[in-house]
Amino acid sequence: MKTIRIIFAEDHVLVREGTRQILDSEDDIEVVGEAADGIEGVELVKRLKPDLAILDIAMPRMGGIEATREIKKIAPQTSVLILSAYDDDQYVFALLEAGAAGYLLKDVSGAELIRAVRAIHAGEPVLHPAIARKVMARFAEKKQRGPQQPPEGIALSERELDVLRLAARGMSNAGIGQELSLSSRTVQVHLTHIFSKLDVASRTEAVITALRRGWFKLDELE
Repeated sequence: MKTIRIIFAEDHVLVREGTRQILDSEDDIEVVGEAADGIEGVELVKRLKPDLAILDIAMPRMGGIEATREIKKIAPQTSVLILSAYDDDQYVFALLEAGAAGYLLKDVSGAELIRAVRAIHAGEPVLHPAIARKVMARFAEKKQRGPQQPPEGIALSERELDVLRLAARGMSNAGIGQELSLSSRTVQVHLTHIFSKLDVASRTEAVITALRRGWFKLDELE
């Protein structure tokens, strides 16, 4: 069983210690570093190359939005999960644009946080469905072009585009597999190839990239 390596950036020591205890209690999760602000978090990612960075939004010196941007620049394969007290649209959109793979509020249970960590590591989205729909609509509205093939240098196959389109509808790997007559394992392999080609670390990033580039339109996701 592969261990999910995590760094956690949060300026409140009590929250940081409590969250670490929850995460480290799981056999397949290991917190390899803690940070008190965004700058320390970015440095930890640069040095440790973790699978996942969990960030707060409001931190001294560098907040979660800027830290997310920096992390995706230096370690694009490190996923970012936001754990925040704020649910304002401006934060959600800014963080997803910066490259965050998921967004949770701090009132979630420990079990929900563990599920989110495992889901993001498996390439599953971690967004409330209502938020996800607004996000998809926002990015799709920026691209009014019809569907088109990815540009030269990003050669997604027709099957990969089908998988990505269904992922944009919020379907699970099992649901995508059922729709396309594929096993869940095969769907995950396709998603892994998509992530590699797009240089992203999560399903959320891949879908947003596709919508930004106009590879499919919002009405195709109904």
